[in-house]
Amino acid sequence: MRIEKLDASVANQIAAGEVVERPASIVKELIENSLDAGATSVTVEIEGAGTGLIRVLDNGVGIHHEDMRLALERHATSKITTTDDLLSITSMGFRGEALASVASVARTTLTSRAVGSDRAWALTVDGGEEKRHAPAAHPQGTAVEIRDLFFNTPARRKFMKTERTEVAHISETVRRIALANPRVSFELKHGSRTVERLPATNALVDRIEKLLSRDFLAEAVEVDERQEELRLHGWIGSPTYTRRTADQQHLFVNARYVRDKVVSHAIRQAYRDVIFHGRQPVFVVYLEIPPEAVDVNVHPTKHEVRFRDSRQVHDFIFGRLNRALRDVRPGSSNDLIKNTGVAMNYTEPKAPAWVQASFPRQLSVQVEGGASAFVTGERDTVYADDRVFPPLGYALAQLGGAYILAENEEGLVIVDMHAAHERITYEKMKLASSEQTLVKQRLLVPLSLEVTRREADLVEALTEEFGRLGIGLERLGPSTIRVQEVPSLIGTADVAELVRDVLGELVEYGHSDSLAEHRDSLLATMACHGSIRANRRLAIEEMNALLREMERTENAGQCNHGRPTFHVQNLADLDRLFLRGQ
Repeated sequence: MRIEKLDASVANQIAAGEVVERPASIVKELIENSLDAGATSVTVEIEGAGTGLIRVLDNGVGIHHEDMRLALERHATSKITTTDDLLSITSMGFRGEALASVASVARTTLTSRAVGSDRAWALTVDGGEEKRHAPAAHPQGTAVEIRDLFFNTPARRKFMKTERTEVAHISETVRRIALANPRVSFELKHGSRTVERLPATNALVDRIEKLLSRDFLAEAVEVDERQEELRLHGWIGSPTYTRRTADQQHLFVNARYVRDKVVSHAIRQAYRDVIFHGRQPVFVVYLEIPPEAVDVNVHPTKHEVRFRDSRQVHDFIFGRLNRALRDVRPGSSNDLIKNTGVAMNYTEPKAPAWVQASFPRQLSVQVEGGASAFVTGERDTVYADDRVFPPLGYALAQLGGAYILAENEEGLVIVDMHAAHERITYEKMKLASSEQTLVKQRLLVPLSLEVTRREADLVEALTEEFGRLGIGLERLGPSTIRVQEVPSLIGTADVAELVRDVLGELVEYGHSDSLAEHRDSLLATMACHGSIRANRRLAIEEMNALLREMERTENAGQCNHGRPTFHVQNLADLDRLFLRGQ
């Protein structure tokens, strides 16, 4: 069999299979070209979910009419010129493949008027074959019109989804790009219907509110962290503001929306012991990193990146997000878990006189059936004008043997006493565990494991580091290792699974949290069994002590399993419920 060079049209259609996954892929590439051209306004018009028409118009610098043919050829670009440029890419596009790939599978018209030019020009191409290049009427900027997508490759149309699905993908593409470019206005039209209209704004938070809702911002924690040349900023949803799917997880690296396993793993680990199992966090996170420290030339779609130092990136993101989540506790400024950081240094003051007068233990009264206990007092004393409440207020009663009822400045606070005490106990056990010198347990019979050669290489290279983690490993052969010691806190059960998990994560992410997960899982179980159980009667002093502990405890808004520990019902809602003032 002889080797022959492919015809240019065939090569372009092969490339189109990588770049043009669906109409949304074309929209993404064209909008990115508009952004690289300095556009401040982008309009996208589609018909037939993109197969009938895709038109993207912008007010960028435009394309010189002598360069228009080049713009539709493969590997022709204005964004890079040398191999050194690939090491520090600052533009959204750079491969010079998108327009050529699209033009090979559709009827394409490129109309543009460059800055300083007195007229516009239009170039029409059908399936890669030029049909017309002539002057046209058009304002400064560029319009790319794509009709009859896949007209010459009908088999590709069979892989298209329903019109509703394809429009949803296009809309999501526009929204993602808009999240990273608030100063650019975007409009998406499907036929005569406007799907999205996003005016330009100087405030990123306004764009996020428009796209992810005010509820997200009310339940989110703002982060802005720096470490050397790295910056991480954005908003992460509180652990109780979650979704069943990962459809509202937005990660941007240098303003480019990406899907990266290293960063995704770091974010998942930050939420590890505060989110309810099976739920997904919501976040909009922007990572800024020197262009030379990240490779965006990994895949034609540019959805994937590769970091020069993935371990540093992972540790930075995990550490800063984990700290931000742990700092959220009762008394914060967001609507669910009040006040980030305000209650961190809170120390309980001496209870004011009205509390001492109102909450004497002897005033506790058992209600019929033993379901509740409550405290009564002088109304004018309890509601004195100079009362001062801590974030979770002061206990009033115990309800159903499971809940503490308290009053704070907002209104009624309801606390799940078992969930709250479980978190308090868990955090104290973790702190005690981390402060103790790591105790190792030698296996009576060392365990030999068969692993991959790459994992065995890691064991040999990182023997001392594994030793600091409390795991004694040595390499016996090309793909054989031996386990001699494990941390005593973990025990000897499932040693093989633990070691394989650690090695697998090190190979995949350059970082492993399996040991910490095993330890925390054990501590969580112990904390659960050692916490206050339902139907245990607490005195008012005990309830207040539990509330003050919650205010000092990290992650106090959720138990170890991610369930909420308290809920606040404000007085305004109670007034509406009882029609007061109406």
